[in-house]
Amino acid sequence: MQTTKEVRFLNRTSPPHVITLVLIAGISALSMNIFLPSLPNMTAYFQTDYRLMQLSVALYLGMNGILQVFVGPISDRYGRRPVLLWGAALFVLATIGCLLATTVEVFLLFRMAQAVIVTGMVLSRAIVRDMVSQDEAASVIGYVTMGIAIVPMIGPAVGGMLDAAFGWQSNFLVLAGLGVALYALIWADVGETSTGRATSFADQAREYPELLGSQRFWGYCASSAFASGAFFAYLGGAPFVGSVVFEMDPEHLGLFFGAPAVGYMVGNFLSGRYSRRVGINPMILWGTILSAFGLLLSLLVFYAGLGTQWSFFGFMTFVGLGNGMVLPNATSGMLSVRPRLAGTASGLGGAIMIGGGALLSALAGVSLTPESGAFPLLWIMLITAIMGVLSILFVLRRERQIEVQSAS
Repeated sequence: MQTTKEVRFLNRTSPPHVITLVLIAGISALSMNIFLPSLPNMTAYFQTDYRLMQLSVALYLGMNGILQVFVGPISDRYGRRPVLLWGAALFVLATIGCLLATTVEVFLLFRMAQAVIVTGMVLSRAIVRDMVSQDEAASVIGYVTMGIAIVPMIGPAVGGMLDAAFGWQSNFLVLAGLGVALYALIWADVGETSTGRATSFADQAREYPELLGSQRFWGYCASSAFASGAFFAYLGGAPFVGSVVFEMDPEHLGLFFGAPAVGYMVGNFLSGRYSRRVGINPMILWGTILSAFGLLLSLLVFYAGLGTQWSFFGFMTFVGLGNGMVLPNATSGMLSVRPRLAGTASGLGGAIMIGGGALLSALAGVSLTPESGAFPLLWIMLITAIMGVLSILFVLRRERQIEVQSAS
């Protein structure tokens, strides 16, 4: 990572190390999915309905989206470092609450509170934009999120094994320990990177119309929201498909569940290597096309009567590959509209993406039945992916119109 200051690990007088940024965002990704293979066992433990237990995904994502609206502006006002420290501390408390919950209602309440760790996902991107130029941002974010991809790839597998050996509570015990370690890492390595902060929230609010009125900002938001929406629908529906439709145990479901992360890591590598050379818009376009293509193939295989757990989870690597190409580039576009409000742009863009993801996750959860099989989930994901393709095509068409108008 190229910055104006030398990066020294575990020295908060210098910009944070890439490893630190990966870990900050990685814990946020891990808390989202490590426990998913345990949902059937958690349903039995709380003596509740599986669909109610699935709300632990949708409610988490919904609160995640709401918090992102506030995390960005607060960090633009008070700085990245204090917001990250508060986020890590509150996450530990919420995770302990999940462990001690005796009813599903109390568990879901603390599960929503766990979403405060989204500060790591939002501000790791904003810190990158603080530290490097617009042209470098997509590549740097691509490399950072390539590292993050390892976390959701191994998270469900580790969670499934922990569940098999020690029960579902072990997943949250691990999260609490990681939260404490993360707080210590932030304290030691993350210095303040935000400069030129607004003097008040009123000053920031006066700049919002300029950000929100940008078609470029909304175009990138829509592209990332629809592209990632397919993945969030997967989070809401895949545990049911694996455990009920294919009758997989938590340990094996955890191993298969991480398939999209393999593609995501490859997609982020491609973004890191080629975004500066190819440009962010072509990378977004090809990413959305690849995601839709993989889902279409999967649906055709199921209609041919050949669908298995291998084909279902295998084709999900295309969704991860597409997201790995779309998200770093779309994020770079969002953050570069108004660099001074990078935290706000990251939070608002993330809120739109996560908020839509929460709805799709809930929709996938309620649409699936043992009789329907995987078809409702595949259709939801495919339609969402196609909307992602249409969104970036609209952006490209709009840019061509502006170029023609400028030339005339």
